[in-house]
This record gives sequence, C-alpha cells and structure tokens, in this order.
Amino acid sequence: MARRYAIYDVFTANRLEGNPLAVVFDGDGLSDAAMQAIAGEFNLSETVFLQPPQKTGHAAKLRIFTPAYELPFAGHPTVGAAVALAEDGRSFDDKDYDLVQMLEENVGPVRCAVRGRAGEATFAEFDVPRKSVRLDAKFDRQAIADAFSLKATQIGFENHVPSFWSAGVPFVTIPVHDVSAAAAVEFDAAQWEQITPIAEGRLAAAYLYCRGGVNHAARFHTRMFSPAMGIAEDPATGSALAAFSGAIHSFDRLIDGHHPFLVEQGVEMGRPSLLHLHIDVSGGEISTARIGGQAVKIAAGELYL
Repeated sequence: MARRYAIYDVFTANRLEGNPLAVVFDGDGLSDAAMQAIAGEFNLSETVFLQPPQKTGHAAKLRIFTPAYELPFAGHPTVGAAVALAEDGRSFDDKDYDLVQMLEENVGPVRCAVRGRAGEATFAEFDVPRKSVRLDAKFDRQAIADAFSLKATQIGFENHVPSFWSAGVPFVTIPVHDVSAAAAVEFDAAQWEQITPIAEGRLAAAYLYCRGGVNHAARFHTRMFSPAMGIAEDPATGSALAAFSGAIHSFDRLIDGHHPFLVEQGVEMGRPSLLHLHIDVSGGEISTARIGGQAVKIAAGELYL
C-alpha cells in the first residue's frame, strides 16, 4: 500500500531552516512497531502519523514518534501537522484563509488555529494542552556545567537557576549566562544521563536558555539536547517551550496580563528557528499559553508499505 507523506520545515519561513518534520498522511492501520520503524527510517527528531479522528468534527488523530519512542505531545509536529492538513488539496493561488482545527494527541485534544496568506509561509498556533508544572528535583551546578563543558559560573543568571518542568514532556531548564556561553556548549550525553532526573517514565531532556539572541527581536536564545529521545540536538522544540513557560512565569514573576515572547533555537546547528510564545496570566497564575510558528513544505512522496 502506498502511503503519502510530506516533509515540512517547521518554525521557519525558509526552507532548509527550522526543524524538519515527516508527516505521514495515511497513518491508519499501521501498528505501533511499524510507526516506530518508519520514524527510524526518516531519522528526524519527530515523525507524525495522521489517523482518522475519534470524535466527529475533529481534524485528525496524531501519533508522534521520535527515533526512540512515542511522545504524548510535541510542538513542532502539532504546528507542522496543522499546516499540512490545512494545505493538503489547496492550490497556491487559493485565497487567504483562517481556520481552527481540533487535533487529537495522546496528551488530549489540542486546539490549533491556522493562517494562510498568499506569498507567505503558513502560520499555525496551538493552545498548550497542559499547563507547565514544576517537578521536584535538586541539581548540582558543577555537575551540570561539566555535562555541557562550561564553567559553573556560566550556569544561571539573575535569579534564574536550573529547574525541572513538564507540560506533558519533562525538561530540565538550564539558564546560562549569555549567548556566547550557549554557543560554547559541548554536550556530554553520558554525563547528562548520570545526573538528569526521571519523570513520566523517561529521562528528562536538557533545555538551555539565556536572554536575548542572535535575532535582535528574540527574547530568549535556547538549545535542546535529548539523547534518550534519540536526538543529539533539536533545532526547535515546542514541548520544551511549553514547559519553559512555567520557568519564565516563576523566575520573571510575570504580572497579570498578556506576555508575548519570541524565542530562537537551532542557531548553532545552522537551522535557525523562531517560536512564538504567548502567556496570559490571571490572578498571579498562568491561565493560558499558546505556541506558534510558520512551516514550509520541502518534499513529498510515498511510502510503499
């Protein structure tokens, strides 16, 4: 059976930048083992399989796989799948459009808005399905520095310290002094696996961040490493950004209101990505968070399975 697929570069308007994603349109009838094997064949940070929705009115059910295992939720597959579903069957001369999709993920239903404009890369934004919560963990600053070939004095800035958060997928958020410190990182996967905590049945990934960025509009510069997922480094990580929203609110003490953030990632990999994060705070707590970005198709074909 031939199954259609497309490759999208996500969280970018430029091909060969951002985070590449494989979207398998005809994912129904595939076993878990087959989907895992296909994800290994593509060998991208994530592959998403589109299946018929379980609830009438929803756009699709998403199954998301890294090269190592299935995820309950991930940001760049959500954005990429939403754009792929919106663009599928449309011609490039179609009129501008705005639509809302409900996507079913293992974490739960995810509401996603899509905006298509002539001459522009399609933009999609989703409501973070689970609020970021802080998990219990203690960290040794020197051990973290050693895992990233940094000095202990380069870990942390202002009141920001390493902390542990999850919005469906767990991440240790690690503040570093500045962009030059982030660029100097040499990640030691073996050392990281010795010190990283376990949550939700898996080793936590590392999400480094600092203020500012190479892009003058960026509020934060980030990098993500996850050897347990089979990902040496990821160019753009929406699930990490969802977790990071809790750290931003906690350390920066966001006041009630709306707070937009532009976050860059993938710069050191030569795959610059721009992620849009919006946090709404009410009564001193995060009421909603949204993540969005653009995506562009770079390839399409068929799987013969």
